[in-house]
Amino acid sequence: MENSTDNIKKNARFKNFSPEKKLLLSMELYHSARKLKIAALRTLHPEMSDEQIEKKVKEIFLNARS
Repeated sequence: MENSTDNIKKNARFKNFSPEKKLLLSMELYHSARKLKIAALRTLHPEMSDEQIEKKVKEIFLNARS
């Protein structure tokens, strides 16, 4: 586990990123989260078709709360 000093350094670096870099990183994180959710649904519900999984993932991400 990272200590707070490492987190502070990472946060400081992130603040210096350009808006474009921040957007790119957020998009990568979003797509990684979708891939993980698809993998989880396939594991938990092997009976679901690809279309059903994609529909469920869209529903989950549409209704996500922060």
